[in-house]
Amino acid sequence: LEEIPRPVQDSGNILKQGYLEKRSREPSFFGSEWHKRWCVLTQRGFLYYANEKSKQPKGSFPIERCQAHLDSQLRKDSRKKCCFQLLCSGKRSYEFTAPSPAEAQDWVEQIQFLLKDLSSLIIPCEDEEEEKEEELSKDQDSSDSMNNSQNSTPNPEEPELGANDIYEVPPGELPNSQ
Repeated sequence: LEEIPRPVQDSGNILKQGYLEKRSREPSFFGSEWHKRWCVLTQRGFLYYANEKSKQPKGSFPIERCQAHLDSQLRKDSRKKCCFQLLCSGKRSYEFTAPSPAEAQDWVEQIQFLLKDLSSLIIPCEDEEEEKEEELSKDQDSSDSMNNSQNSTPNPEEPELGANDIYEVPPGELPNSQ
């Protein structure tokens, strides 16, 4: 059994590694815009090397501010279903082609799984979104009720409720008794 060299032992555990084709930012005039790279996903970042024996990465970036998704728009040929993209906040996108659609899916899932892990160490993303939604609905409620009281003429059959009457108080409990 041949042992695969592990060129990046200092940057956290390796979660996934393998050859991917990476789209270069400046395609050479004669060469292909896609270059085969040995790619390594660790707990802290994404590194890519000329090949699996290289000691120095050709490039690397922290993974925590990235988003990963499959993207069949990156290529026009038969391998378009093998493509995925890493979008890093504010910087740039990295485009890759995996050996197969299943491999591309696996890279994306591994990265998304890692991002969930990283975000749970900081602040869970889902909670942040829920809080934003709640704040939005609170804002809408308050602006709606203000708009209604300014713009619409109150319906004579229905007396307009004050702000405190919106919340029902069960019988036997006084408001502000807590």
